[in-house]
Amino acid sequence: MTGEIDDRLSGDRAALAAGHSGQIVFIAIELLIPMSDSLKAKRRVVKGLKDRIRARLNASVAEIGYLEQWQRALIGVAMIGNDRVYLEQGASALESLSRETAGAELLGFHLEWL
Repeated sequence: MTGEIDDRLSGDRAALAAGHSGQIVFIAIELLIPMSDSLKAKRRVVKGLKDRIRARLNASVAEIGYLEQWQRALIGVAMIGNDRVYLEQGASALESLSRETAGAELLGFHLEWL
C-alpha cells in the first residue's frame, strides 16, 4: 500500500515540475465586536461568520488570535485551487461577508499568496 501512495506522490511531483501547480491564499480577518460583554457573546458572532464562510466558499477557517479577548477576533482562512482568478473572487466575497457580519466591524483584511 505504501508503494502505491509513493508512486502517486511521485506522479504528483512530476505534474508540479511540468508546470501544473495550485494556488494557495491565506487571509487574516481582524474584527472588533464592540457590543460583546463576554467570550460567549464574542464566539457567537465569530461562529456565525465562520459557518457562513465554510458554507459559501468551501474554505478552511479557524479563530487564530485574540482568543481570550471579548471584543477582538482574528480569523484565519485558507483557500486552495488551480485558478487564481477564482480565488481572488472568493477573497472578495470573503471581504464582503466580513463587512456584513452583524455585531462586528472589520478592522483588517490581509491577504497572502503562498
